[in-house]
Amino acid sequence: MIRLFPFVIAVTVLGGADATSAPKTPAAAEARALVDTKRQEIYIDLAPVDLPAHTHHHMLAQPPVAILKLPVSGSIYGFHVIMIDSAGHQISSALIHHFNLIDPDHRELFLPISRRMAAAGHETGAMTIPWFFFGFPINQGERVLASAMLENLTDASYVQARIRLVLEYTPAGRPWPLFKAEPFQMDVAFPVGDKSFDLPPGRFSKSYEGSPAVPGTIVGIGGHVHAYADSLEFVDVTSGTVIYRTRPITDSAGDILGVPVSRLYRWNRLGTHIEPSHRYRVTVYYTNPTGAAIPDGGMGVVGGLFVPDRGVRWPATNPNDSLYQQDYRHAARLIPESEHGMDMHMTTEHHMPAMPGMPHHGAAHPSAP
Repeated sequence: MIRLFPFVIAVTVLGGADATSAPKTPAAAEARALVDTKRQEIYIDLAPVDLPAHTHHHMLAQPPVAILKLPVSGSIYGFHVIMIDSAGHQISSALIHHFNLIDPDHRELFLPISRRMAAAGHETGAMTIPWFFFGFPINQGERVLASAMLENLTDASYVQARIRLVLEYTPAGRPWPLFKAEPFQMDVAFPVGDKSFDLPPGRFSKSYEGSPAVPGTIVGIGGHVHAYADSLEFVDVTSGTVIYRTRPITDSAGDILGVPVSRLYRWNRLGTHIEPSHRYRVTVYYTNPTGAAIPDGGMGVVGGLFVPDRGVRWPATNPNDSLYQQDYRHAARLIPESEHGMDMHMTTEHHMPAMPGMPHHGAAHPSAP
């Protein structure tokens, strides 16, 4: 999922690796948004940080949450996340816990909160959609809120390493993509706050229900769940139609490897149409065999690509809305005072599903400037 991002307006310091050699606190002004017009790639870099070996994320000074401005207009059709060292060389992706990208100026499809655009981890790989048919429109100067969590469980230490989100785009003015596709997500833990929830023993389900702000067509949908999940579904409650129902992919030990993506577009139709007059429900089903509750053990979220009906503009956020304010505080982690005049003191945003319709590719691009 995507949109995008130079002002950094917060610094988050979570502590040093040890008392005698604490990592350098990242400088807030060092986040940046770059563009390579020849390669048609945008680079969203957070501030560099030191990553001592064998250090968990809660012991590191994390990159500051940043609000940046997009350097170019066009349509995003792919993304991946990498780590680079102080010389700009690509290093181990195992250092990446997650990277989140949020659009604070446009709302989610099913809630008046900031829109989730992209999320990635070291296991995500590169994601692409058919660039000729679909693209996520972006405009130069639009704001994005970027955040990440790093850890270093390897044997090597790194000084002033950066996490970088690479966005592949088609320049504005081209006759393609044919359809402007917007990201969306719907979570059983909506409306705001952490996306995980305590998982009781035995069989359990959790749901959230809502209506979209604008009419349009879902062209691709996928999801994210935790261990012991049985299934995940997205249903049109008004008509009774099941739009998406799936079981997680597991290995021989039962560990979850991922959630299948459903591409709803066909040669003869764009996808599944949804409208504000209908109610829609996301539900996740679990069976916890441990006999005890698992703290933060559950999660259930669907997300995908949505093409608004012809002539429909994606709605902006209302900074005065109470849900928007609560959610923005959560996403921003720690912002002393925002451009909206709100006191920001937050926790960490969890993973969201990678953009459905974007197949995984193993190889990442080489590092850029």
